Amino acid sequence: MMFGQNRQQLRQVFFDVWSKMQNRQALEGVERVLAQIIEMHPEYHALLADPDKLDKDFTVESGESNPFLHMGLHISLHEQLSTDRPTGIRELYQQLLQKYGNHHDCEHAMIDCLAEMLWQAQRDGQPPSEQAYLRALQRLLDKP
Repeated sequence: MMFGQNRQQLRQVFFDVWSKMQNRQALEGVERVLAQIIEMHPEYHALLADPDKLDKDFTVESGESNPFLHMGLHISLHEQLSTDRPTGIRELYQQLLQKYGNHHDCEHAMIDCLAEMLWQAQRDGQPPSEQAYLRALQRLLDKP
């Protein structure tokens, strides 16, 4: 796996990219994508500056959303757009970008659909449905 096999390794990548960004070190490959996502989320910068938060749990019960899950959904969306999988997502993204007017708001609307589709698949014990995901994205275009 590109980032590691466990939660700590996966999270460490975000901390490492943040550190490189702060020290103006060169970023390679996927690190540049991560840096863009981190830059879009200044609310996570203090977290990423504190290595003691690497193992912090984020629970719905405590009213916290998981920043690593959130940024991971952004990464997934970027990968989907780069490969146009599911087929047609790149075109939908362009249409939604026109509607929302900026990448950040557009991506957040789209990752809400992605998260919902993944949650439903997990709840139902089924593989994620690309068609349900595309339908949800299409509904975003139809909303006023």
